[in-house]
Amino acid sequence: MQAKIAIIGGSGLYKMAGAKVVSEVDIPTPFGMPSDVISIVEINGTKVAFLPRHGKGHRLLPTEVPSRANIWALKSLGVEQIISVSAVGSLAEEYKPGDFVVCDQIIDRTRSRANSYFGEGIVGHVSFAAPFCDTIRAKSIEVLEKSGHPFHKSGKLITMEGPLFSTKGESRMYRSWGAHIIGMTALPECKLAREAEICFSVIAMVTDYDCWRESEEHVTIEMVIKVMNDNTAQIQKIVPGIVDALSGTGDCDCRHAAQYAVMTDKSMIPYETRRKLKLFYGKYWD
Repeated sequence: MQAKIAIIGGSGLYKMAGAKVVSEVDIPTPFGMPSDVISIVEINGTKVAFLPRHGKGHRLLPTEVPSRANIWALKSLGVEQIISVSAVGSLAEEYKPGDFVVCDQIIDRTRSRANSYFGEGIVGHVSFAAPFCDTIRAKSIEVLEKSGHPFHKSGKLITMEGPLFSTKGESRMYRSWGAHIIGMTALPECKLAREAEICFSVIAMVTDYDCWRESEEHVTIEMVIKVMNDNTAQIQKIVPGIVDALSGTGDCDCRHAAQYAVMTDKSMIPYETRRKLKLFYGKYWD
C-alpha cells in the first residue's frame, strides 16, 4: 500500500480522528523498527501514512524515537511529503499558548541522537540552509489563514535533547539567539528527511511559555497536557485541508537534495551500507 503524503503525529496526536483506516503496516528497516505500526488512512479520498512519533500510548522519550527507521519506513511506502506535528514551548511573548507555528528555521541543541544516514563508509553533505519545504509551508499557511486559528507564518525552532524542560538560564539564552519556540523532536527528523529527499515541514503547536517568563508559573506537565488536548482537537480539523492542498502538487527541489551529495567513490562504498541506502540513492548509483 503506497502513500505520497505522511503525517508524523507528536504529543497528543496518536491517530487521525474520523479518518478511515485502510490498512496497517509493520515495516522492518535496516535501522530497526519504526516507532509503531504505520496506518494508511484515507483523508478526503487521499491515502495518507500516519505514524505516531512516540508510539501509541506515548512510550518513547524524544531521545528514544527511532527517527532513521521512521523516515526509511515512510520512504519505502512512496512518501514524498511529510507534515510533522509537534508540541512546543514559547520563547517569545507574541507566540501564545494555543497558537500554531509554520516553522521556517531550526537550531540543533540535541546531542545523543543518530542524525544522519551517512557514515559507515559513505560520506555525503546535503544543503540544509532552508530546513523546511517551501511548498508544504506555503500550502499550510493558506489553509491556516482560512481556518481562522491563530498562527504564525514563520518561527525559529530550538530542538533540545530533553526529556527535562529548560532551565531559566537556557531559556533566556535561547531568547537571546532570536528563537521563538522550543521543542524536543523536530531533529533529527527534518535532517533525515532532507537526506532521504522527502519534503518535510513542521506545524508546531504552542502549549506553554517556557520558564523565561517571570509572570508565568513554571511549566508543568499538567499545564502542557491541558493546552495540548485543545491543540490536538484543532489540528485534527486543519490537517485534512493541508492534505487536500498538497494532493497533486508537482516536483520539488527537496526531492533531489542528495543528487550531488555523495563524496565517496561508488566502488568504495561497503556492500552493507549500499544495501541500507539503496532505497534513497540507488537511482544515482544504478
